[in-house]
Amino acid sequence: MNLNNTVALITGGKRIGQVVARELAARGVDVAFSYARSKAEAEAAAGIVRGAGRRAAVFQSDLSQPDAAAALVQSTVDTFGRLDILINMASVYVKKPFADLTAADWDANINVDLRAAFLCAHAAAPHLKARGGGRIINFSDWVASSGRPRYTGYLPYYVAKTGIMALTEALALELAADNILVNAIAPGPIVAPPGTTGAESKAVEEATPLGRWGGEMEIAKGVLALLDSDFITGETIRIDGGRHVK
Repeated sequence: MNLNNTVALITGGKRIGQVVARELAARGVDVAFSYARSKAEAEAAAGIVRGAGRRAAVFQSDLSQPDAAAALVQSTVDTFGRLDILINMASVYVKKPFADLTAADWDANINVDLRAAFLCAHAAAPHLKARGGGRIINFSDWVASSGRPRYTGYLPYYVAKTGIMALTEALALELAADNILVNAIAPGPIVAPPGTTGAESKAVEEATPLGRWGGEMEIAKGVLALLDSDFITGETIRIDGGRHVK
């Protein structure tokens, strides 16, 4: 895919999303960002894109609401005149014991981590088709891609991220005739979450065959590889430093 003068929409991108956007802008892509609460981070990412000489826009969007996805996609098209790439990164990641889970907890995860990806893709597909094709990249998780939960306390998250892989495969089939390629990335130990202790960080490094955290750029490389390919669709690419084999 020739990225020059194309438009990408990134949902929920903060630390990793910022680096992905930077690399897209370096290749001639204009970028729209959505955020739920992290306005400052989204504005900072937009500033990086503008600093690279590309256009950027930031939209507040509560993707837990069913009508938000279509409005977000339309705002992007209204601002830039087109849409070529959708990157579904919005996610809810909260630990809660199974015994304490409620229907609201379930919905909070499923609605953002899975349903929003479907709704954004559904809204974006006609615009991608109108451009002769495009790319949709969803975000799963290395744990879901490994086929076993591994960690307790994340039941709705695990189910949603496993669902993302099925969504990716089904969308790839549905949209192939329109030259819309759909893939997913399943990140592993990329960046330590806020509040991670030194001991916790070291434990992750020891559990990862490559012996280190990957860093945001590894995800950006994966995104660029999927955008560059014209013959990969329906795949979930695990980027985890070999974590799944140990």
